[in-house]
Amino acid sequence: MHKLIVTTSKGLDELLKTEVEQILNQFNLAPAIADTAHSEDSEDSPGDYELPTLQLQPGQVSFTGTLKDAYQLCLHSRLANRVLLVVAEGKVNSAEELYDVAKEADWPSQFDAYVPFMIQFNGTNNAINNSQFGALKVKDAIVDQFQEEGHERPSVDKLKPGIVIQARLRRDNLHLCIDLSGGSLHKRGYRTGAGEAPLKEHVAAGILMRSGWAQNKNSVLLDPMCGSGTIPIEAAMMAANIPPNLAKETWGFEHWNQHEPSIFDGVVEQAKKHITVPSAPIYAYDLSTTLVELAEQNAVRAGVADYITFKQCDVLDAVVIDATDGKLAAGNNASETVTSQTDSKGYIVSNPPYGERLGEYTSLLPLFDKLGHHFKKHFAFWHVSLLSSNQDLLKALKLRYTKSYKLMNGKLECVLVNYHISGQNLEIFDSQTDENHEFANRLRKNLKRLKPWLKRSNTNAYRVYDADLPHYNVAIDIYNDWVVVQEYAAPKDVPEEKAKQRLQEALIHIPKVMGIPSNKMSVKVRRQNKGKEQYEKVAQKGQRVIVQEHDAQFYINPTDYLDVGLFLDHRDTRLMFKQRCANKDVLNLFGYTGSVSVHAAQAKAKSVTTVDMSNTYLDWARDNFALNKLNGSFQFVQEDCLKWLTRQHAKYDLMFIDPPSFSNSKRMDDTWDVQRDHVSLLTDAKDCLKTDGEIFFSTNLRQFKLDQAAVEELGFTIEDITQKSIPEDFKRNQKIHKCWILTL
Repeated sequence: MHKLIVTTSKGLDELLKTEVEQILNQFNLAPAIADTAHSEDSEDSPGDYELPTLQLQPGQVSFTGTLKDAYQLCLHSRLANRVLLVVAEGKVNSAEELYDVAKEADWPSQFDAYVPFMIQFNGTNNAINNSQFGALKVKDAIVDQFQEEGHERPSVDKLKPGIVIQARLRRDNLHLCIDLSGGSLHKRGYRTGAGEAPLKEHVAAGILMRSGWAQNKNSVLLDPMCGSGTIPIEAAMMAANIPPNLAKETWGFEHWNQHEPSIFDGVVEQAKKHITVPSAPIYAYDLSTTLVELAEQNAVRAGVADYITFKQCDVLDAVVIDATDGKLAAGNNASETVTSQTDSKGYIVSNPPYGERLGEYTSLLPLFDKLGHHFKKHFAFWHVSLLSSNQDLLKALKLRYTKSYKLMNGKLECVLVNYHISGQNLEIFDSQTDENHEFANRLRKNLKRLKPWLKRSNTNAYRVYDADLPHYNVAIDIYNDWVVVQEYAAPKDVPEEKAKQRLQEALIHIPKVMGIPSNKMSVKVRRQNKGKEQYEKVAQKGQRVIVQEHDAQFYINPTDYLDVGLFLDHRDTRLMFKQRCANKDVLNLFGYTGSVSVHAAQAKAKSVTTVDMSNTYLDWARDNFALNKLNGSFQFVQEDCLKWLTRQHAKYDLMFIDPPSFSNSKRMDDTWDVQRDHVSLLTDAKDCLKTDGEIFFSTNLRQFKLDQAAVEELGFTIEDITQKSIPEDFKRNQKIHKCWILTL
């Protein structure tokens, strides 16, 4: 008899306990029977069987059983990661105790000295707080024992070990085990390729069990977003009673001295006799032809390709066409829809895309919104089980769930949610349709109101919504064929869950109202940032879009930065500035991506100098000049604008100065605060300004107050152009910026 530990992923341990019981029951594995390979009594009768006592702990099940039990679990468990046979255990509160416990096992009886081994140390405590140190102490004990008993020193091989020893430390309890599995059992061997977020095989088996399909394998199964096919393949193996590891080529017990080949061979032969043909169809669809082909190849390797119908299909095109036998159709042939009004006709089990990044989540929201309606319309009385790491996406289905389970897919925390498309789920529809939803209505009205202005404005980059409804606290900007949504941080008195729900509603309605694909919508969270936080990178897609502004064109990046590269509220300011640039020496300080500089160059300025601290944005400015085919006396300077200004001897006719509100950049020796430092900045700027020269000075700090007396004392005449510099599409937000023309 042996103490056995069977491990699995977090969230599957209770299922594993049930599965172990079922396997031991099914094959009549009585623990009272000795591990005797040649005994005629090694095959017990059903009447002799007594289920061992199983102990459940987080991520594992342990019990005392036979070697045959261990072999059965290695072969048949669909949920296990490893099957471990305990060879020593004890209390460990010091390095010395760890060494002593490791030395209690008779290691030469477990494996020969010529067999390379490795230690996998799992867990820590106050005394052993480093797993590498723990593994080293166990290794020392094993090696010392071999040498003390006159054997050669065994070698450690972490790449190709013949024996893997698992050391599992929980608080002060240490178990030293022979890993019989030969690598994690979730690796069935059929999957040589997978999608971007592969579902582990044992997790796929777990969700099939949790969905209820595994207990009703004579029901139709559909995975409409099958990816590399893990769920339908695992289902087909279940339905055909094919042990998940029947084709496994290497095992952890092959170099173990106590391995009994005849017992294992008997287990394999017994398993083969139970293989059958599934009685119900299994469907595997995916939008990607590449993934469908990959899934088919994986199914061939698993030996179940004949039991699965694969098809390239959008999930929203999958419908039932024959409610009697559960046949499905997809695509253009699915115009006729018949659903049953009786009990459940089948199961949908799937691992849809999660949208871990905000941009991905945004593009998926409209899909999940439509998917909920699709299930109601075409899959009435079906069971639906979806695994996701993003519960907000699942909420977009607008379905009431019957059960949810938390589990891990690798290192990703996920939730499996079960629905039954019946009762209230067939009655529940959106309380507000697109036609009367207040946010959708306001957005529609804004688009209509701006239409005449757009015809005369000569731009395709503009704002259509700016927190018009306080509880839909977003700004929406159009850039050519892209929509950029900026979520303002919710007030402290608004619950986070409520704010999240409102944002989700907005993101669902925006593509519908504006008629854009969801993958052309970018979402960013805007808080009260300081300095150049608006320039910080939030993604890395390299997406570039060309927009029109008057006679100029600009590159914008809708995805990678908090700001896209063009401040829309300064559109009219740039035009006013442009009208003064002809034959002038122009300085654009804090130049960002050079939009002001482009307008100045187009206006035939004598020279244009663009200064910014960022090489990235100066390269962007150069690209904008190239886009507009501008050549001339143009200079791009990468430097701290404040320092650069103090060293200048050149004189300029016209300056555009739009500094950050605050900056503590590492490239600066000191901090910058526009309220505190604007007079000092304008003093230095005055020294570089020609007689009768002008400065356009702007800030978006809402609380900013120009020190008018100090600025006038410098000799400037001040004209406040704030109101006339705010464009039509920003009229709702009169505090979007403040702007003055300062003239010597």
